[in-house]
Amino acid sequence: MTNLAENMTRPITGNPAILDIDRIPVLEYRDFQATVQQLLETDGCHCVDYHAVPFGNILKFFCCIASDTDHRLFVCSHEQSRSSERSLDSLSVRSPSMHLYEREIAEQYGIKFPGHPWLKPVRRTDPYPFYTIDGEGLHEVGVGPIHAGVIEPGYFRFICHGERVLHLEIKLGFQHRGLEGLMTGASTEIRRAVLAERIAGDMAAGHSIAHAQLMEALAGLLPSPVLQAERVIALELERVAMHIGDTAALCTDVAYQFGQVVNEALRTIIINTTQQWCGNRFGKGIIRCGGSHYPLTEEVRRFILDNIREVDERYLMITREIFSNSSVLGRFEGTGRISALQAALIGAVGMAARSSGIGRDIRRSHPFQAYEIYPYDPVILVQGDVWARAMLRKEEVERSLAVITRLAGIAGEGPVPPPDYGRIFRGSCYAISLAEGWRGEIMHSAVTDDQGNIIHYKIKDPSFHNWMALALAVRDQEISDFPLCNKSFNLSYCGHDL
Repeated sequence: MTNLAENMTRPITGNPAILDIDRIPVLEYRDFQATVQQLLETDGCHCVDYHAVPFGNILKFFCCIASDTDHRLFVCSHEQSRSSERSLDSLSVRSPSMHLYEREIAEQYGIKFPGHPWLKPVRRTDPYPFYTIDGEGLHEVGVGPIHAGVIEPGYFRFICHGERVLHLEIKLGFQHRGLEGLMTGASTEIRRAVLAERIAGDMAAGHSIAHAQLMEALAGLLPSPVLQAERVIALELERVAMHIGDTAALCTDVAYQFGQVVNEALRTIIINTTQQWCGNRFGKGIIRCGGSHYPLTEEVRRFILDNIREVDERYLMITREIFSNSSVLGRFEGTGRISALQAALIGAVGMAARSSGIGRDIRRSHPFQAYEIYPYDPVILVQGDVWARAMLRKEEVERSLAVITRLAGIAGEGPVPPPDYGRIFRGSCYAISLAEGWRGEIMHSAVTDDQGNIIHYKIKDPSFHNWMALALAVRDQEISDFPLCNKSFNLSYCGHDL
């Protein structure tokens, strides 16, 4: 780590992490820019949070850079008068992964970033400045925003030469829900907890853990080892269910019906297991600040173990068939490839990063909950294609089932208190919480005032970064391969449209 970065930031360890605002270095923008860029050019570092918070006539910018090698977070800030010239040299010139953060700040606060490659909105505006290419034989294809299935709206505009895709632009934000404002203004903690489960409905456990950790950091609570184990079991059950469901969907897209129906049945076993635990197939209600309404009983623990043993055996059998089928492999291998360099430049997280050779996984780099006691070794593949993203799911299911089996020996072995919704939060601080959902890195952060009231709540879903990976993956592919590429990432529209 460079001396500049060490001297100009506030290094902290732990996840979640909390800092008094007056202990976060406030830098002149030139120093801030140099510090952030040097950190991002250090191996294993990436930005997990960069956003602005209004403080009267001042905009205060918080930036948090994570080091994947030594478990630390580096926090610094800069300030700008809201009445002054609103222009800051772009960080994206040297650090392309910052382009989305700057685009979002520009969209929300009107800040200009000279040098930014294309300072267009992150979410929907009309008219939208689509990229265009002029040339003989080129044509454009628009897909969406309303799709054939019951899914969220999103618009895809392809520029093609014949069947070959030259460029894909993805326009989202059709139902900006104002979730961050709702989280900030929520009158009770139970309301925040319910909202957190609905940030992305298929990642309820992931976002709930990130939120619960954040609230516990602000309240000074430390969950017991038993509660931590139960939360990780819920998180890994969610991962298993979604990975198996996506395996089924990938089989559907290549017309391999046997793989589809078997995996759909296995996913049903997993989500019914979660329903037996808490009454909801998606795990809503399990994870709450300070405790649980659904502590793991011996009966439920045995039910979980019996079901995952069955799923483990049957999933291993069907994936052997899938990954030895020449027709399936002919569609998976070499399709929708993104390189390690491309993944690094866009700041890819989760499966999109790990399938392209980047070992980015919060469970290892900034362990949380029971992962602090039981280290996780992530699956990393290098091919970067549909095959790699499918195989990564298969390998992660096996590891997740092993994690659940191991932690089931702790879960239920001690008392778990009910949730604690009435704590007073620490005042004048910045807190950040990271979790590894099944799609990838989740970030929740909050800023409190002198009385401990939350005055700003920030959320980052892994899809925020990874939609650009899909746009890169379809370049030079036939447009008919788009559904397969799209499903291989399975990104969230609503997780992006906060």
